Amino acid sequence: MSDSKIIPGLKYTAEHEWLKADGTVGITDFAQHELGDVVFVDLPRVGAAITAGKPFGSVESVKAVSDLFAPVSGTVLAVNDALTTDPAKVNSDPYGEGWLIRIQLSNAADADALLSDSAYAAQISK
Repeated sequence: MSDSKIIPGLKYTAEHEWLKADGTVGITDFAQHELGDVVFVDLPRVGAAITAGKPFGSVESVKAVSDLFAPVSGTVLAVNDALTTDPAKVNSDPYGEGWLIRIQLSNAADADALLSDSAYAAQISK
């Protein structure tokens, strides 16, 4: 979907998650459009270890339940508790109030393996 919002400077996964330099993780605008209305988000606890490329939670929409994949390995520092009562924030503001978790990266170089904004844009335009 070429009209999906992509934020320059973020790192992206092929599975449609994004990563900010501060360790904040969310799903892309493209992903939330594909999912439809998000009705539930299952996230890990603070302190949980996550592994790059492995599921760390899930998003349930009116269409389906989809796994969330960790862009990098690390420890969960914060979880967006606001999504418990208002999971639709993932749809309305996927790069802002709809963020999912914040992690402490175990290896900062892991982020280098992710897609740049231009590479992600090329992927979703196929």
